[in-house]
Amino acid sequence: MLRVERQRLHDVVVEHLRGFITEGILPPGKKLNERELCETLGISRTPLREALKVLAVEGLIDISPNRGASVSRMSELEIRETFELISGIEAFAGELACERITGQELSDIKSLHDAMVVSKNQNDLPGYYQRNQAIHDLINKAARNSELRQVYLSLNRRIQALRYLSNHQAPKWDRALRDHEEMIEALEARDGKTLSEILRHHLLDKRDAIMLMVRE
Repeated sequence: MLRVERQRLHDVVVEHLRGFITEGILPPGKKLNERELCETLGISRTPLREALKVLAVEGLIDISPNRGASVSRMSELEIRETFELISGIEAFAGELACERITGQELSDIKSLHDAMVVSKNQNDLPGYYQRNQAIHDLINKAARNSELRQVYLSLNRRIQALRYLSNHQAPKWDRALRDHEEMIEALEARDGKTLSEILRHHLLDKRDAIMLMVRE
């Protein structure tokens, strides 16, 4: 029981910290104050440091022996190349998903889309983003390719904060909603080629919006 509780605490701390980074509470370059984080999360330094090691492996934070931990900052080149790569990965996942998705998975995606629309109308960006990412995650799962999934998860963790940031622009929200409606139509039609193209352009549009914001 003790081992289970420790593992659950570890997972919860990691998820909280990922969320802080994604939503910009801990922005790129931010030096992490262990005492403040422990107080915020109500934990001791041991589980915090264990969680920081996990996030360092994921590329979300940098740990220096002399300077402590800070949130990683991606260069413009890293941003461009990572989005180019994940656009191809999501496009391929979309092709496979059209061949392998179940009726229940498609129904779940539709329900998430409806909830995402509600979040958008309520100007609830965190809720909108969570459902948005859940849709992309379900499409990736529906591809039923474990190697593809591991690559997707690894890359997506690094750019979640940037994907979240891109939705701060109202026109981007509207365009993203239209893209998701088209994704569902392609899934219903089992049209892998069309879904692949939608997903690729969807991710490259995010890249362009983010690159513009970074430069400004």
